[in-house]
Amino acid sequence: MKTALVIGAGPAGLMAAEELAKAGLSVVVADAKPSPARKFLMAGKSGLNLTKSEPISAFLSHIHGPDSLRDTVAGFGPDAVQDWARELGQEVFTGSSGRVFPKVMKASPLLRNWLARLDQAGVELRRNWRWVGIEGGAMRFDVPEGPQTIRSDVTVLALGGASWARLGSDGEWVSILAQNGVSCAPFQPANMGFIVAWSDHMARHFGQPVKSVRVTAGDLSVLGEFVISSRGIEGSAIYAVSRAMRDGAPLTLDLLPGRSLQDITARLSRPRGKASLSNHLRKTLKLDPAKTSLMQEFSRPLPSDPAELAALIKALPIPHQGPRPMDEAISTAGGLPFEALDDGLMLKALPGVFACGEMLDWEAPTGGYLLTTCFATGRHAGRAAAAYTTR
Repeated sequence: MKTALVIGAGPAGLMAAEELAKAGLSVVVADAKPSPARKFLMAGKSGLNLTKSEPISAFLSHIHGPDSLRDTVAGFGPDAVQDWARELGQEVFTGSSGRVFPKVMKASPLLRNWLARLDQAGVELRRNWRWVGIEGGAMRFDVPEGPQTIRSDVTVLALGGASWARLGSDGEWVSILAQNGVSCAPFQPANMGFIVAWSDHMARHFGQPVKSVRVTAGDLSVLGEFVISSRGIEGSAIYAVSRAMRDGAPLTLDLLPGRSLQDITARLSRPRGKASLSNHLRKTLKLDPAKTSLMQEFSRPLPSDPAELAALIKALPIPHQGPRPMDEAISTAGGLPFEALDDGLMLKALPGVFACGEMLDWEAPTGGYLLTTCFATGRHAGRAAAAYTTR
């Protein structure tokens, strides 16, 4: 029987292991942590957004990477992910935004069923096995009992990116690959919050969501919401444009995307009387206190001319001091460049060694795109590794 080693027990690694087991290989999964898929479980605390139900062309447009990556995701897209979850006994539902979640809104039941299915397929999970190098074609590990090595017919690396190190994605594998002739692109934070030096006046809004706004940075624009935090701004709408913001594009907010500039100007031109500007904005436009405070924070004194004030509401500039630290980011860009891999995600410099998931140099916004791409690349690498053993 041919043997396979998967290093990393996150979603991509477990998907690769399942494909290898289906192909009849004897599979060992080694993970550095005492329990598998810790980042997956952490994501599940907010509902486990598995994928997004939308036409595949629209879905793929959100994945920033080579065409080959989008082709891989098209092979295991939103519909396939939903079918996969149902096969594991987890019914799913689609929210108003198109995001797909398990009905139980947790990751643990799905992971528990998945691990049980892998166990039944003969997949062996070795916990507390930290990969430390390659020696003579064998993979070396530090384990509680002492150094260990594993030699296998194929290996799939699924070690994650470089954010949330406490959950296992520490990026230390980069140095191991460098020692074996594989160079990686520098890591950068992705899907992250940004630092804003708020004045004391904003403290009352910390923790509040700012809803129904259009967030724009460079060529990226999204309708959604974000959160004002004590450290700055974060949340799904910010994450969706974070790549452009990280690369230097200015951030602007349309605070009333459902109203035209002309309509807002006309409403602001109504007699104000003795009402304060804040009350005038509230009465004429139903602008909530958080949005009004954002305007006053960044554009005080507010213009008195209705047309100028309307223009500000439609495109409020939000200065910031850059992204939060990389370890706080939901994901990372950078890692293994696709030029170092063949079409099956095998490392050209290390025949028989494949890679998948967040190790690869790609990025996508939250909202189901990240997790679906991890599943898809794990499946693709697992299938390619299995095929490699039959050459």
